[in-house]
Amino acid sequence: MKIKIREKLFEIIFEADTRAGKLFDIAILIAILMSILTVMAESVPLLRKSYPQGFFYLEWAFTLIFTLEYFLRVYSANKRCRYILSFFGIIDLLAILPAYLGFFLAGGHSLIIIRAIRLLRVFRIFKVNRYLKAAEVLKSALIASREKISVFLFSVLMVVILIGTVMYLIEGEANGFTSIPKSIYWAIVTLTTVGYGDITPQTAPGQFLSAILMITGYAIIAVPTGIISLEIARSEVKKSSTQVCPECMKEGHEPDAVHCKFCGARL
Repeated sequence: MKIKIREKLFEIIFEADTRAGKLFDIAILIAILMSILTVMAESVPLLRKSYPQGFFYLEWAFTLIFTLEYFLRVYSANKRCRYILSFFGIIDLLAILPAYLGFFLAGGHSLIIIRAIRLLRVFRIFKVNRYLKAAEVLKSALIASREKISVFLFSVLMVVILIGTVMYLIEGEANGFTSIPKSIYWAIVTLTTVGYGDITPQTAPGQFLSAILMITGYAIIAVPTGIISLEIARSEVKKSSTQVCPECMKEGHEPDAVHCKFCGARL
C-alpha cells in the first residue's frame, strides 16, 4: 500500500501526463509566480511599511507550500539522494531555506545578513524552468553552439583589448583615458552600443576610431543571435513525454518508451 502511494505521488509530482499531474504543476507554477511578485513588492519601501504583516503571512504561506512540495518530492523519489543533490533539488531547497535560517540569525546585528539570505527567495524563479518545455530547446541550442560562442567571445575580447590599447595611446590621460583597463571598458561600452558617455574621445583620430567601433558593434551583436538561431533551426525537437525515470530522475523520453534512454531502467 505504501509503495502504491509513493508511485502515485511520483506520477503526480514528477510527471504531467495525467490530469492530476497537470493540475499539480499549474498550482505550483502559480505559487512560484505569486511568491516572486511578493518578493518584488516587498522591496518597495512604501508597500513594506504599509503592509508588514501581510507580507509576513504571505511569505510563510508560500514557504509552507514549497516545504510540503519539497518533502513530497523527497518522499516519492526512489533515489532520494539523487534528487536532493540534483539541480532542481538544490533550487527547491533554496526556495524554502531563507525563511527558516531567519530563526537562527535573529538579532539587530544580523538584520543585514538576514535580508541578504532572504534575497535567495528569488531562486524560486528557477523552479519555473521545470515547467517550460521550450527551455529544453533553448538549452540544447546553447550547448550545441557553446564552442562557436566561446570563439566569438574570445574574438570580441581580443578586439576590445586592441582597440582599448590604441585609444589609450591616441587620447591619453588628458582626455579621460587614464589607463588601458579604463580604455578597454570604454571599448566594451562603445562596442555594445550602450554609450554611457562618461568617457568620450576628444581628438579626430579617436573619434574616427570610435565611429568604426560603433558601426562594428551592430554587426557583432547579431553574431551570437544568428549562431543560436541556426542551432535551434537544426535541432529536431521530437515530441516527448514528461515521464521521469525513477532511477536517474531524468526526463525527455519518447511517449512509447519502456526503458530510460539515459540509464536503461524500466519506466
